[in-house]
Amino acid sequence: MRHQDLLDIGQASDLRSFESGLVRLAGELDFPLVSAVLIVEQPGHDPLAVSVGNTPQDYLASFNSAPDAQRDPVLQQLKKLGRPVIYDQSTYVRERAADLWEHQAHFGYRTGVAVALHLPNHRHFVMGVDRRDALPNDDREVTRLMADLQLVAVHAQDAAVRLLTREQPQLDETMTLTPRELEVLKLTMDGLTAAAISDRLAISTPTVNFHMRNLREKLGASSKHQAVLRALSLGLL
Repeated sequence: MRHQDLLDIGQASDLRSFESGLVRLAGELDFPLVSAVLIVEQPGHDPLAVSVGNTPQDYLASFNSAPDAQRDPVLQQLKKLGRPVIYDQSTYVRERAADLWEHQAHFGYRTGVAVALHLPNHRHFVMGVDRRDALPNDDREVTRLMADLQLVAVHAQDAAVRLLTREQPQLDETMTLTPRELEVLKLTMDGLTAAAISDRLAISTPTVNFHMRNLREKLGASSKHQAVLRALSLGLL
């Protein structure tokens, strides 16, 4: 792994180049699957997560259960540890969660390594790489691999914080959010869909989407989740 590859990830100018660099570097380490997640804890609300990577869409659609996430032994270890966590089938069998491994193994998640970096301001960065084959038997190879992955995570979190939250944004003093836009944004932060916000505010779903488009444009965000993160960093929420 070249030092320049790490710099390219950490200095990525946009999400597309950040994601493609991350996928390419994980592939060079023999992991075809990679995901990076920035989690922002919100007092009084569920944590907000924004992710990049090449996670299969079918897997995302099939794994969306909070109770299962609470049972996942890898996620539970990541909450407590600052070092890489290695997992395989035995990890899940030992914690009586073999069914979770069986489900994700179908999508290529059989053996993996994940690392969590706990950052200031209630933020957490989690990066995981996965593959079908077992890790090398040579301890020296595994140790070198763990060190490489930690280096990737450190450089990747710099880019993730900067690109996903637009760290240290400059607030345009002429930019204001209307009361309705703030309502839409706050309900989005609470996890409501456009349809649910429509019901709550007694407005049409197209009107909700109209307000969200305006919000994204004003906040310079590419998604509704990034709009919430941007607003939080600006002190608008």
